[in-house]
Amino acid sequence: MTRDDFETLLVHGVYGADERTAGALTVPIYQTATYRQGEIGIEPEFDYSRSANPTRRVLERHIALLEEGDSGFAFSSGMAAITALLLLFGSGDEILIPRDLYGGSYRLLEVHFRNFGLKWRIVDTTDAEGLEREFSPDTKAILLETPTNPTLRVSDIAAVSRAAHRHGALVIADNTFLSPYLQRPLPLGADIVVHSATKYIGGHNDVLAGLVVVKDPEIAERFLMIQKSTGGVLGPFDSYLLIRGLKTLALRMDRETESATAIARWLLEHPGADRVFYPGLESDIGYAVNSLQADGAGGLLSFELSAAHSLPAFFAALSVITPAESLGSVESMACHPATMSHASIPPEMRAEMGISDRLIRLAIGIEGLSSLKDDLKRAFDASKL
Repeated sequence: MTRDDFETLLVHGVYGADERTAGALTVPIYQTATYRQGEIGIEPEFDYSRSANPTRRVLERHIALLEEGDSGFAFSSGMAAITALLLLFGSGDEILIPRDLYGGSYRLLEVHFRNFGLKWRIVDTTDAEGLEREFSPDTKAILLETPTNPTLRVSDIAAVSRAAHRHGALVIADNTFLSPYLQRPLPLGADIVVHSATKYIGGHNDVLAGLVVVKDPEIAERFLMIQKSTGGVLGPFDSYLLIRGLKTLALRMDRETESATAIARWLLEHPGADRVFYPGLESDIGYAVNSLQADGAGGLLSFELSAAHSLPAFFAALSVITPAESLGSVESMACHPATMSHASIPPEMRAEMGISDRLIRLAIGIEGLSSLKDDLKRAFDASKL
């Protein structure tokens, strides 16, 4: 599929015009909990919105089409989606996780799923050869973030998938940071894709949502039962917001990637930034792999603030870029992972993960590039010790 074809698919998806109305071009919001039943004993297409809703169904089919999977599933948040995925596994099963996994996913595993006997272990997913030795008879899946959060380490999805499949393990790829516009893990070998759709797919900071796409029909059937049983489904209005967000995904991602690349290069030359993490830089360790498996590096980058600058003063001086814990919106945001997104991870573990107390994550929006650079320059100047 060409890039032009994919951009068209983002806009039109699986939806032409609504058959239940006079041909509405915008997907209607079916704000209903239940439906009138027909003949008793014959299961209707829609009976209760926890099981299925017409608006949510359009979204689920759309994301499955974009990610090239068998079935899509929409949840009330990214963490609700991850929770449902972990229910595919049982007591004694082991999940391999990347070195700098998102703090919310770490908390879910450590605080909750450990109580049910699910095991997990941190591995270096960027080392495909070394990863081969990490699988045990209990390993049932590897939860892959690429790029990772927040140091943007890149893993070779195809190589990781080959290693996992040799050991009978599934590959669950978190594709939040790049979206299906820039990266599609399923054709590369992954089995399941998950998104915090709150981020780039929604794109406007006005919806909490999670999306899952499953490649294998049998696993999809199992997962459908988990979605129905646990009930953390996405509501119809929020489903509508994601469908709307997908229509502009290409435009937003192109702009944000372009600006993020320019800012990363600018930070490389700035004395206030000790290290810059962005796989769109030719000097980045993940540049070659990311260039092979993705169509861009996205709008997220991180850097370590020099000790010659005050961290609180840097954040206080920002005015265009908002100190906030999310990402992927049209507004630019700055996050301090040690006290925000990864605060639930113990300090010694954060250090092992490469997340220093001076690391700042920037999620670049669609503002003017000069405005963003000027804002960062003011913050560097105001925080100089």
